[in-house]
Amino acid sequence: MPSSAATSVAYLGPQGTFSHAAAMAFFEGQSRKSSEPWLMQPAANIEDVFASVERGDTLFGVVPVENSTEGAVNNTQDCLLTTSVVIVGEIIIPIVHNLLGHHDLTNQKIHTIASHKQSLAQCRGWLSGNFPNVTLRECASNAQAAEFAQSEQGVAAIAGEFAARTYGLEILSASIQDHSHNRTRFLIFSEGSETLVKSLSTNLGIAGNASERKTSLLVATDNKPGALFRILEPFNDLQIDLSKIEARPSKQRAWEYVFFIDFVIDETSHDTGALEKKLFGLLEPRTTSLRVLGSYPSARAMDAAGGIVSAPETAFNADLGGG
Repeated sequence: MPSSAATSVAYLGPQGTFSHAAAMAFFEGQSRKSSEPWLMQPAANIEDVFASVERGDTLFGVVPVENSTEGAVNNTQDCLLTTSVVIVGEIIIPIVHNLLGHHDLTNQKIHTIASHKQSLAQCRGWLSGNFPNVTLRECASNAQAAEFAQSEQGVAAIAGEFAARTYGLEILSASIQDHSHNRTRFLIFSEGSETLVKSLSTNLGIAGNASERKTSLLVATDNKPGALFRILEPFNDLQIDLSKIEARPSKQRAWEYVFFIDFVIDETSHDTGALEKKLFGLLEPRTTSLRVLGSYPSARAMDAAGGIVSAPETAFNADLGGG
């Protein structure tokens, strides 16, 4: 690993995306044993973020995994399915979408509105009511859309406040997302065995100390009646809080699915290690494959404790709609 990679973080770029904001909020919100600053490295797409970490070009990656109104980010789930990275953290940030353009761009002059597909979806109602006849153009990121709006006449972009400042654009309409509670969850991951990554994270001072611990699993099972019930039954029997379950094509055979499962354990009232050992003992004979994607402090608990999730709101306006 190059020396610079030891403090490098890859994120879904370019500069000014919500992933950029999430990376800054997470890593700059951590107390560190080293005074060396984190190097933020933008990547062209989600796949490139994973590739950068797998190659050892960067130590950590930051990608969006789900949105509170639009659901899962499929590219991220597919990369978790096909790579060996370990999740070490998460951060949840509010998403504020604005319509950006040059100061003299009136609604009548707008013929195209560009943004990430997730952002377009999150503003679907507002766009339908205000711009029913314009062309909607998907971009790799909201920041890329802002750059496009900067260089093309008659083009507006949906992006955050930081993107407006970065690309010299005006906010033509503010807070245009359809739901005020719009949030996106981002994962922080690294490469290596879970034990190695945990040790590395602790040494770097990013392990966190939240009272709730979240564990992410990737589970496969036979396609037979009752298979899903058999997977979920141990969570009920052990009274474990199942916070997410999502099916995704396995990419191996047609109509074969795997399940992404998140569960949360309150470490103030449970022995996490003992409870997980009991859970996995019940799960393994009920599955054809069971992989722990990572175990890390829950952002829900960190937010309640006033931790890194409550970083300045301006940082969260800094980026891209979907990533």
